Amino acid sequence: MPSSVKRDLRVTVERFPIAGEFRISRGSKTEAVVVVAEIDDGGVVGRGECVPYARYGETVEGVADAIRALAPRIATGGIDRFALASTLPPGAARNALDCALWDLEAKLTGVPVWQSVGLDAAPGPVTTCYTLSIDAPERMGVAASTCGRPVLKLKLAGDGADLERVRAVRQGAPQARLIVDANEGWSLDDLKRLAPAFAELGVEMIEQPLPAAADDALLGFASPVPLGADESVHGIDSLERIRGKYSVVNIKLDKTGGLTEALEMREACAAAGLDIMVGCMVATSLAMAPAFLLAQGARFVDLDGPLLLARDRPDGMRYEGGTVFPPAPALWG
Repeated sequence: MPSSVKRDLRVTVERFPIAGEFRISRGSKTEAVVVVAEIDDGGVVGRGECVPYARYGETVEGVADAIRALAPRIATGGIDRFALASTLPPGAARNALDCALWDLEAKLTGVPVWQSVGLDAAPGPVTTCYTLSIDAPERMGVAASTCGRPVLKLKLAGDGADLERVRAVRQGAPQARLIVDANEGWSLDDLKRLAPAFAELGVEMIEQPLPAAADDALLGFASPVPLGADESVHGIDSLERIRGKYSVVNIKLDKTGGLTEALEMREACAAAGLDIMVGCMVATSLAMAPAFLLAQGARFVDLDGPLLLARDRPDGMRYEGGTVFPPAPALWG
């Protein structure tokens, strides 16, 4: 919204230690590195957080520089969320700015974002997945039995031990709902071999089994477990290329470039008969808060980023078991 006050843009890089080590098929990390954009309008500050992702050709420095480059237009109020969509491509930089603009608008007008996006009522608590990173099967089974979470997302490796991992987790948590995520680590032969066994173990979705560049192999494959697209789908313009391959779309704000396009993508998925999963990178509650609005009514919710950290930021979102509660106004929105 227009402002008569010069707006200041601040960009900071923040590091949050992970509780232990987070391992997926592409590698491991021990800290979450996030970029935060703050837009200050006369002392009223809107914030947005993003996670640059090397898999998509992003670097922390490049994302921070892309945000800073828009400081002159931010200063004069010459860019809003809609202009932003034609200024930056979908990705982390646009996400941080888009969410900061949503937050700023809510604080300047007193109208919470959930009302502005057209929800019928204030968002309520949702049940989130809890991610178990790749480990030896017996250790993943122990983690499943001791974490007390109702929905588990298992990171898998494509190393020949994935079936044993899922069996161990199912034994350790017989009542839990299970999702598995190969992070592009399988071949089609792996999928054909594992999917029937996973169906028997009650796995509800297999996320991104094949590399995005090779997923045409899924055309004509009738999977006994629904398949979800993550690396294969980013913004609305990528939905067409996944037709006939997947039945679930993982919407992440760091891929769509913020809440604005994510909301449009949710509607496009519904129109195409695709279920949605609302996902996240490993990040703080500031990144979870905008995505929480998308999570209302989603088939799968994966907003466990703060649970994987050794510490969250102040005014973080409240988690109780597998339930995550709406963000406080002091955090975002």
